[in-house]
Amino acid sequence: MSHLIAMLCLNCLSAAQPADVLVYVGTYTSKGGSEGVYVYRLDPATGGLKHVSTAPRLNNPSFVAIDPKGRCVYAVREGGGPGGAIVALARNPATNELTILNEQPSGGQGPCYVTVDRAGQFVLAANYGSGSVALFPVAADGRLEPAGSVVQHEGSSVNPARQKGPHAHSIVLDPANRFAFAPDLGIDKIMIYRLDRENGKLVPNDPPFARCEPGSGPRHFTFHPDGKHAYVIEELSSTVTAFAYEAAAGTLKTLQKIRTLPQDFQGASTCAEVQVHPSGQFLYGSNRGHDSIAVFAIDSRTGTLRPLGHTPTQGKNPRNFAIDPSGTFLLAANQDGNTIVSFRINPDTGALTATGQVCEVSRPVCVKMVKP
Repeated sequence: MSHLIAMLCLNCLSAAQPADVLVYVGTYTSKGGSEGVYVYRLDPATGGLKHVSTAPRLNNPSFVAIDPKGRCVYAVREGGGPGGAIVALARNPATNELTILNEQPSGGQGPCYVTVDRAGQFVLAANYGSGSVALFPVAADGRLEPAGSVVQHEGSSVNPARQKGPHAHSIVLDPANRFAFAPDLGIDKIMIYRLDRENGKLVPNDPPFARCEPGSGPRHFTFHPDGKHAYVIEELSSTVTAFAYEAAAGTLKTLQKIRTLPQDFQGASTCAEVQVHPSGQFLYGSNRGHDSIAVFAIDSRTGTLRPLGHTPTQGKNPRNFAIDPSGTFLLAANQDGNTIVSFRINPDTGALTATGQVCEVSRPVCVKMVKP
């Protein structure tokens, strides 16, 4: 029965079209060229991007997240003052222009990741520089209230250049909106928190973390649509680790560790983003240095991965990428190539084919796609 449901899901995705999709791009502004957060509309026929608006006057809004109700966008601010900040921006539904509502201190140094819980009640952030995570209540109008929780990670790991202290790199909610998972590159752990919605707090789970291989540097984390499996991409070791997820307890059990690079690759490369296709059949990860997207097939029964190959991103340093809600297109952001390159996804094989559509934008870091 589960196989039949998976096939029906895949058929629906194959027939779906990315009808009306907005694309939000976070960038680095500190070296000039970029103005802030860019808004585009995805062309459902070509995979190209048409500029809609720009939210300027933001300092290094490198990572963005969208309120599930579509009314607000939240961005990290990496610089422009002491510490970092999380900025709330209101979206005009008629024009899709963004205007700044307010900002709050991020609870640490160098914020690098922001997300919104599935109810739109809280915004969560990871601070890479100081190795902390924070939770912010959201007011009725979308403004951010001061942090209700700031949790400082502790420890170090085996890489003297990158792991002298904690470096929280992301924070992700599980499908049930009960637990938050925060991979920390500096301590080789995925910290696990229970979301205390009543009190607006992050509470350490029991156990409070899942261990990763020493020196691996866990970075970004994602769940499979089945809610039973999860994956972390590890920046320093260029690997992906697959987990079985126990939703009731919020715990992870390691299933597999697999390399994201070709076996014969000998150069320097690090990983960045990881995402599962909406069909649940494929996983994608970005390689910076090899400058490619690694493609894997996902076993529908075990959740384990099988390598399918690599697709060049046609630019340097693919920091982030996004898959549109229909599963038709993947947009790869080449941070040091100043481009976002569009690829069409084969629904049967997961293979990526360049559409020929290239959007020029200075130092793109994060791409998010949503239906308005």
